[in-house]
Amino acid sequence: MSEDPKKKHSKYYYDTTRNMSHTGTQSVMMSVPEGMEFNKPYSLDDLKPNRKNFPIYTGVVKYFPDALMEVSNISRIGNEQHHPGEPLHWDKSKSTDHLDALMRHLLEADEYDDDGALHLAKVAWRALAALQFKLENG
Repeated sequence: MSEDPKKKHSKYYYDTTRNMSHTGTQSVMMSVPEGMEFNKPYSLDDLKPNRKNFPIYTGVVKYFPDALMEVSNISRIGNEQHHPGEPLHWDKSKSTDHLDALMRHLLEADEYDDDGALHLAKVAWRALAALQFKLENG
């Protein structure tokens, strides 16, 4: 039997209880790095003091180089679709239904979209967009 993670890392884990109307009350364990608060949005500047807790290069870029290239291509395709000829930028006002769009692309995850991009790459882009929105807006 493994040790209870709350006891092993008590300063990193928060045990919360949520009332889930469709399933009843449910206990959820969530973790945050030391010195950070749960459910508080952070900017990159906020993370600098704790940067060793966020191995962006070794923990993301080196893990998923090909996937990140595909996701960056989705950014380029979207920019050309919504702002032809303009420098690459994310116009966050153009689409806010990230989770619905994610699910639409997930239904065709093994296929290519009309623009030649993999639907699965669009799923990843939408997941990152939804996460970014959540982190920025709480």
